[in-house]
Amino acid sequence: ATAGRPADEEVSSDSETESPLLGRRRREAAEEEVEETPQEKKLRLAKQYLEELRQLEEERAEDEEELEPADLIGDRLKEDVLEQRGRLQRLVAKDVQPPDPARIRVLRGHQLPVTCLVISPDDRFIFSASKDGSLIKCKWEVDSGKRLCVVPGGKKGTEERHMGHASQVLCMAISSDGKYLATGDRNKLIMIWDAATCKRLHIFTGHRDAVSGLSFRKGTHQLYSASHDRCVKVWDVAENAYVETLFGHQDVITGLDSLSRECCVTAGGRDGTVRLWKIPEESQLIFSGHQGSIDCIQLINEEHMVSGADDGSVALWGLTKKKPLALARQAHGEQGTQGLQQPCWISAVAALRNSDLLATGSHSGSVKLWKCGEGFRKLEHLLDIPLVGFVNSLKFSAAGDFLVAGIGQEHRLGRWWRIKEAKNSICIIPLKQKTTASSPESPGSS
Repeated sequence: ATAGRPADEEVSSDSETESPLLGRRRREAAEEEVEETPQEKKLRLAKQYLEELRQLEEERAEDEEELEPADLIGDRLKEDVLEQRGRLQRLVAKDVQPPDPARIRVLRGHQLPVTCLVISPDDRFIFSASKDGSLIKCKWEVDSGKRLCVVPGGKKGTEERHMGHASQVLCMAISSDGKYLATGDRNKLIMIWDAATCKRLHIFTGHRDAVSGLSFRKGTHQLYSASHDRCVKVWDVAENAYVETLFGHQDVITGLDSLSRECCVTAGGRDGTVRLWKIPEESQLIFSGHQGSIDCIQLINEEHMVSGADDGSVALWGLTKKKPLALARQAHGEQGTQGLQQPCWISAVAALRNSDLLATGSHSGSVKLWKCGEGFRKLEHLLDIPLVGFVNSLKFSAAGDFLVAGIGQEHRLGRWWRIKEAKNSICIIPLKQKTTASSPESPGSS
């Protein structure tokens, strides 16, 4: 469908380009011409996967002589099954130590508030973006945060001749193989980048309002996007093509996340709902429980998620229940003078995937760490990490050894008020575990 397209060509969801679904069917038809039954293909792919696992675990076993590679492969397969079922829960929260404030790295570079960030799958690089339209790639090191690539923001109306964004960047995502970076801005554009070189590859258009959420489906180059135009779009980045559009929310969508299943979750702002979109069926499940605008959301595993709202509440959800499994009200306290207090808005949430550890951000002066109780039915506050400013984005490293916060003087979605003493920056927070034997993994039930 897209062979022969020049690099960086604009792709619109309104255009009549051939759907990658058609291209996929053609490839599948070509595969069927080869004399291989579906069972044989399944067996071949399973053998290939096991061989890749064996090679990976043999490399790891060199440092862990007490375990045989076969044991490691069995453990890995068991872990993969639990992860797919949404029942893998590493119990790490109880061992997290309060970080030493002197070891928190503060990286400056953005002129205006940081709105979003992602960490590369290998935990080596941090990509961040800002209201100034700039995109920065830096290398995370214990003692320095060296800037490797900076794509400056341009002025409004210069999109055609400017390499980067010419309006506020609101969201970003990186593919699970670390190949592609996607960024979305207030001017309705999605830009696709080569993550290694920061070279722009494509521009996707079609949203009719600000792009507010992006996520790559794990293990693929399928990209989900959400917008203030209240719809979710699906794109095939590798094919440089638009796939489909889904409708349902009654207000602006403020956040989106996905894992390996062919579905995504969204936060619907003032329509008061969280939604799970089943892409192949083009259907949705609706969840409700917050009283205010739901501003942020993230999946913890394939069956559970966490969201935050401007009513100050943090909610834990299971995909089989329409109401929250647990709800922490006024999670970051209140602000304002006597008699006029309002809860501090929850502006960012993060989950260490497949674990019981969460982080939440607000403008309350700290990032809070939380432990999910058994069955995700309880939220226990663990500790506070002092940070001044609006915490507009939070991400755990894949290994869970550090947390990154994007800080701004203003909220990422508006300019309701400013915290003048805050610094527009990236904060890298090291997370240490108690030096005890590693915690067992437990299947979490909903």
